[in-house]
Amino acid sequence: MRTPVDFVNVSTAGLESSPVAPALAGLRANEARYFKNKYDHVFAVGPAAEETETLDWVNRILGDRDLFIASPPLEVTEFEVEGIRWAYVFYQSGLSINVLYTLGDAGKRAVGLKLSEGMEIPAELADKFKFARQKSKLAGVIRGSFFVIKGEY
Repeated sequence: MRTPVDFVNVSTAGLESSPVAPALAGLRANEARYFKNKYDHVFAVGPAAEETETLDWVNRILGDRDLFIASPPLEVTEFEVEGIRWAYVFYQSGLSINVLYTLGDAGKRAVGLKLSEGMEIPAELADKFKFARQKSKLAGVIRGSFFVIKGEY
């Protein structure tokens, strides 16, 4: 069962096992605020164990780039707004991965990688990506990177 993410009263519920739970909760709340403000969409997440179809889809996209995330996934969500399929996975390490997949033929398709404040770059990503920094009131300093999806999923 998915639970809406409150970006006013940030909670670590569902993320307690993460060593950077408060920062990861801030990152998750930052995403919830973005979708509420831009699309008037309520961002809701569910336990990774209940969202296996979405998790498999994200892992297939990552696997085609030889990316295999060592950290266990904690929460997952997937939804469609304005012709774009979005999927998010929040990992125990503090990593957040999102997939933006435009459903029409001509559109953006990319994977975003975000690191919570206080999280080290995972070994599986360290040599493959450069991370830019951005500040967020909810998440502190977020480091992010992305890659373009080539292929059909």
